[in-house]
Amino acid sequence: MASKRELQDILKDRYGINKNISDALSAADCEQMLALLEQEPSALKLVEAFAEKNLSLGRNNAQYGQQRSRAERKLEALQVDYQQLEQSVQALELSNAALADRKQQLDLQRQQLEAEIQALSSTNLRLESRVGDLSEQNVDLTEANTQLKKDNKELKNIVDLIKLRLTRDTKELLKYEDSELRKMVIRLFRWTLG
Repeated sequence: MASKRELQDILKDRYGINKNISDALSAADCEQMLALLEQEPSALKLVEAFAEKNLSLGRNNAQYGQQRSRAERKLEALQVDYQQLEQSVQALELSNAALADRKQQLDLQRQQLEAEIQALSSTNLRLESRVGDLSEQNVDLTEANTQLKKDNKELKNIVDLIKLRLTRDTKELLKYEDSELRKMVIRLFRWTLG
């Protein structure tokens, strides 16, 4: 008598019955199945139809398994891409927040600089007005200085004339003999000479 394994091999080779199907049968059941298939053509046709369908289902199952494997690999790749994109988005959001903060700081600095420029422009206008006033005063002072120089020269000439006349008159007075009068005139003369 043949073993169950040998009987399963015969069922597979002759009739295309998969070992997974015949595995549930005992050795005696396998022998009865072989006898039935040899004696009953309708049972043989039914088993061949089942075997054909099983083969077709096996092919479909293999095809769907491959498609599923490809889909799983694609899903894993997409998940990796998605995680990378999420990280990129988070990095961009952080960068965007930092740039927004920097923009806000620059806007504040710009406003401060504009206020400083405005203040400096206002100060510059006041200084220009002051320079104009000082220029006018300088012209007035230059004219006054010129006039004072002329007046001083004339005054010096007058003083020199007075000194000259005083000196001449004093010499005339010193010719007289009165000693008290002489002392007073000398003292007055020294005092006028400085």
